[in-house]
Amino acid sequence: MAITSRIPRTIDLFDSYISTTSAYLLAGTPTNNGTRLGFSESEISGWNDINEKWTPVYNKYKDKKTGRTTAVKDQLLIFIDEAIEYDRTYNLLDRIAVSLNVTVNDLETFNIKKGLLEKTTRTIPTTAIKESVQPILIPFGGGTVTVKCYSSTSPRASIFGDADSVQYLYSVDTPVPESANTPGLIQGLSTRATFDLHLGTQNGGKRVYIFLRWYNTKHPELAGPWSDMQSTFLL
Repeated sequence: MAITSRIPRTIDLFDSYISTTSAYLLAGTPTNNGTRLGFSESEISGWNDINEKWTPVYNKYKDKKTGRTTAVKDQLLIFIDEAIEYDRTYNLLDRIAVSLNVTVNDLETFNIKKGLLEKTTRTIPTTAIKESVQPILIPFGGGTVTVKCYSSTSPRASIFGDADSVQYLYSVDTPVPESANTPGLIQGLSTRATFDLHLGTQNGGKRVYIFLRWYNTKHPELAGPWSDMQSTFLL
């Protein structure tokens, strides 16, 4: 589950957060920060759409005499909930935290200081994960695939052993990747063993290829082996 405390819950703090992070994802040349961190264009646009809806309503809210009505305040709180749910659905902040390209500036901009990066008093694992992910792919309409991740030790989809997440690499409508080391694969992360991969209606009828492995965000050196390539057609 995404760590929603990274996203401010109060209106004024959220205004600074959504405007700053939206601009940050779009900044950078020739590759913008969002692409560098592994997000698709639709994921970047979805976050920016929340900011674009937020800004005119927040401008009304700043007018304490005539604009700060109950209806305006309630609408802003709905937008905050929408951002939290968007992060929960796409695991944006968790994916930033474990991105191979993450920088200190990325972490500071998105307020990633707790959760996956927080110190813990639990026993520190020292042995690499040897178990492979055994996934099931269930395609739904709109270019969405539900991914269920199993291990050999459990009949239920669940995170295995010392792992705290599932890391995955995928491509859509490309030549069949030879391995997880094939250039151009898109990286993702889920802290849940069952998650949805939203690839968009424009990819309906195309084939997605995916590799998965058990992952420990605090100790990436202990990550398990990549699964065999899995694939399915998108609906």
